[in-house]
Amino acid sequence: MAKPTKVSAVAEIADKFRDSSAAVITEYRGLSMAQLSTLRRALGSGVNYKVAKNTLVRRAAADAGVQGLEDLFVGPTAIAFVDGEPVDAAKTLRDFAKDNKSLVIKGGYMDGRPLTVDEVTRIADLDSREVLLSKLAGAMKGNMAKAAALFAAPASQVARLAAALQEKKAAEAGPVEDAVPADAVPES
Repeated sequence: MAKPTKVSAVAEIADKFRDSSAAVITEYRGLSMAQLSTLRRALGSGVNYKVAKNTLVRRAAADAGVQGLEDLFVGPTAIAFVDGEPVDAAKTLRDFAKDNKSLVIKGGYMDGRPLTVDEVTRIADLDSREVLLSKLAGAMKGNMAKAAALFAAPASQVARLAAALQEKKAAEAGPVEDAVPADAVPES
């Protein structure tokens, strides 16, 4: 018979798998409690970094319908459940792992499928959502400026054409000063 604490722990982890936008599975062997606390602070409030027993995580993953991660639940396992932006969490974990060789990224889970270590690293290499949105806005602004110039071009061309025609008429009529007044013509 299962202990109530284990049942509630499995239910909690299963809920985190269901509610998270992504999860990154790590091995934390060799990290001190101070280093784990530093990592949790670096991950921020949008990420819940949870150390759990592999048997409980396997059962919770099965309850949540998460498949393909069974091989990752070996050794000391901690899971970063991401509620917000997966790119930011992956960057933080990657950078922390570079500085602390004891943290090993084993893989992850996002959009209903398991992720390899390389895929987690590629996600970490992406720009954040805000940067991508600002790049998109800049590209759209540039295209809008081109469109405005394109739409304004016919009007400015008509204005230049009218000015050129006016200058041509003035040139054909001759200078106003050279015109001889009617009373200055000699009488015959």
